[in-house]
Amino acid sequence: MKTIPLDYLIFDACDDGEGTGTWEAMASVRAADLPAVWAEAQAVLAVAERRAPGPRGPLDDGGAWDADVQQHTDGDWTTVTLTLTGPWAWGEALIEDCCGR
Repeated sequence: MKTIPLDYLIFDACDDGEGTGTWEAMASVRAADLPAVWAEAQAVLAVAERRAPGPRGPLDDGGAWDADVQQHTDGDWTTVTLTLTGPWAWGEALIEDCCGR
């Protein structure tokens, strides 16, 4: 069931072959739509925090999962990128449950 209506962020997944995955979503919008994109990113992060498989932090430093949100503006367009990294099964279930993918 889709619990977060995502109108801007669409996730692509990459599996490292060793049980860790990376899920990245990107949206490029004009200033009027930027608050909606940030709301989507924050909603996904809130679900990730609630369903965390362990402590958040860089995997190389002992974290079980991590997230990064970046914003870049170029002229009238702003790009927001949300990246999640963690155990493959956790991330796939998270994206399926919260985003209906």
